Amino acid sequence: MASVDSYRQLVQDLLEDYSKVDFNNPDLETELIFDTQRDRYQVVHVGWSNKRRVYGCVLHLDIKDGKIWIQHDGTEGGIALELVERGVPKHDIVLGFHSPFKRQFTEFAVS
Repeated sequence: MASVDSYRQLVQDLLEDYSKVDFNNPDLETELIFDTQRDRYQVVHVGWSNKRRVYGCVLHLDIKDGKIWIQHDGTEGGIALELVERGVPKHDIVLGFHSPFKRQFTEFAVS
């Protein structure tokens, strides 16, 4: 298991990369929300598109008990695979958006 500090930095860097996606819409903002005291990290879209309000969490990751918990993943490819590509072992990644029963059938941590 890597240190929580290294996971903190890795998660922040990864979410920062996601926040740089350009939607060519000046009325749509991507917000990074980092709570480093409680280890909660989010990417949220806020604004307007085609006269409609846009507000939604794209990614929500927590660090609990030395593991990275993916609470919400609204990406196409999946943030878990990107974490693995960046060196996080699968046993340190929990797919929190799956029920505890279903997690046992994935290749990632149960909790």
